[in-house]
Amino acid sequence: MANAQAQALARSTTGLMGLVVHDIADPYFSAIAHGVQQAALESRHQVLLAGTDLTDDGETPGDAELAAVNAFISYRTDAIILAASRLIEEDPRLIKALSQYINNGGRVVTLGASSIPEAHVVTIANHDGAAELVGTLLGQGLKRFVILAGPHERNTARVRVEGFLTRLRQDELEPIAVVHGSFNSQGGFDSTLEFLDSLGPIGAEEATPLTADGDSPLCFLAANDVMALGAMTALRSRGLRIPEDAQVAGFDDIPTLRDHFPGLTTYRLPLEEIGRIAAQLALTRVAQAPQDVTGSVVLRESAGHLAVSAS
Repeated sequence: MANAQAQALARSTTGLMGLVVHDIADPYFSAIAHGVQQAALESRHQVLLAGTDLTDDGETPGDAELAAVNAFISYRTDAIILAASRLIEEDPRLIKALSQYINNGGRVVTLGASSIPEAHVVTIANHDGAAELVGTLLGQGLKRFVILAGPHERNTARVRVEGFLTRLRQDELEPIAVVHGSFNSQGGFDSTLEFLDSLGPIGAEEATPLTADGDSPLCFLAANDVMALGAMTALRSRGLRIPEDAQVAGFDDIPTLRDHFPGLTTYRLPLEEIGRIAAQLALTRVAQAPQDVTGSVVLRESAGHLAVSAS
C-alpha cells in the first residue's frame, strides 16, 4: 500500500519546500536561502529551513542533516534542497532516505555534485573560479601563496583547492603551504595562526613583513570568504598589516564584505541567484540538465591591487 507521502504527492502538492544549510548565520547560506525563498513564494510555496551546525551531544553534522531530511519527508515537502557542501562519501542512511523520497515523487536538489542517485544538481564554478582567481592574482604580480584549504572531505573546499593548485602549476608554482581547517571564520583564524607559528619568531612574535627582498607579498588564499575574514583577524592579532605585510583573498563575495576593511579580493558568485535556480529546479517536474553557475573575480584592497576601491 502506498505510504502517506506517495499518496500526497500523487494527489496534490503540499506547498512546502525543505532547505538544509550548514549555518544560517553564515552570510553565504543566508543569501542562498533568501534566493530560495523568493522563488518559492513566486510558486506559492513555503520554505522549511534547517541548519546542521547545532548538534546534540554525540551528534555529528551528518546526523543533523539526516534528521532534517527525515523531518522534511514527514512533512511531505514537495522538494528538498541540500545547500551544504556535499561530502566525498555520502552517508548511506541519507542516500537511502532520499532515494525512497525521490521514488515516491519528491525532488532533491544539491549545490554541487553528489552521489545521491537522481538528485538534480546546480553546478557551481568552484574549480574554474578558483583557477581564475589565482590567474588574476598572478597577473597582478603575486607568486607566493598559502592555501587555507578548509576540510578535505567537503567537495566545495576540495574542488576549490584543486582549482588553486591547477592554476599555480600551470606557471610551475607550488604553494608555500596548504593548511586544512574548519570551513568557517574560526577555521581561517586557526589555520593562519598554525602557519604563522610554523615560521617561528618571524611570523609568530614580530610584526615583520612576510616577504624577502625582491619577493612578491605572501597571499593567503582561503577556500571561502568567512575563512578569509578569519585569516585577516589572525594576521592583525600578530601585528601584521593587510595588504602591506600579507595579502588575503577569498571566494563567494558574501554580502557582509561591504562592512569589512580593507575590502576583500574574492571570486564573486551570484548567491541569491543560486538559491533561485535551486528552487526553480526543485519545483520543475520536467527533467532538466544540471544548471551551471559561474562568477567573476573582484579585486579589492586585500590582495592583488592596492589602488582599487571596494566595490
